[in-house]
Amino acid sequence: MNRRISTVLAAAVLVTVPVGMRGLGGLSSAVPTSAPRAEAAAGGQRFLIVPGESQVIYRVGETLISEGNRFNVAVGITRAVRGEVVVDRTNPAASRVGTISVDISQFQSDSSRRDNAIRGRWLESSRYPIVEFVPTRIDGLPAQYVEGRDIAVRISGNLKVRTEVQPTTFEATVRLAGNELRGTASAKILMTDFGFEPPSILGILRAQNEVEVEFRFVARPAP
Repeated sequence: MNRRISTVLAAAVLVTVPVGMRGLGGLSSAVPTSAPRAEAAAGGQRFLIVPGESQVIYRVGETLISEGNRFNVAVGITRAVRGEVVVDRTNPAASRVGTISVDISQFQSDSSRRDNAIRGRWLESSRYPIVEFVPTRIDGLPAQYVEGRDIAVRISGNLKVRTEVQPTTFEATVRLAGNELRGTASAKILMTDFGFEPPSILGILRAQNEVEVEFRFVARPAP
């Protein structure tokens, strides 16, 4: 599967946002307890992702059989994300992204019934709560740093969901202005690639296999 991820970063890893966004208030900002650190080389500056201002969103198309086969897009959001980025202004090519960890058991949609089913039955996120993206390569970094410019990059690495690991490439745009790094990344993946079937309830609903994942983040300098 081609996991090239179309990304437009407005701030720097599972359906269309306007649908089903009501009732998403009160999102938990609990974050994974740890994530491997991206070591800063000489000239590099560490930026930590701010969970309260960052979010991971999933979008999944579903057919509501019990409602005359009406199509819907289910949307879930979590702010439980942790990670860091090292930015080298003098040598941008030396910049790097550390492991990004997301607690997917914290996903909330407009349906608690859906959320509970995802945690306990389909995604089993109550058993496998942490998803990790481990970057291995960044392409497209500029030769010179320009303040406030959007930079299109390609970030390749390994995405782990439950016990399955799949190579994933993010195509992204990032922007650094002063002491704030912002970004948004989105990807389309298949549930079956990660060892679980799309949700299906006989006579009620049937979900699509494809999932759109979007990551919006804000990162600030480490203390």
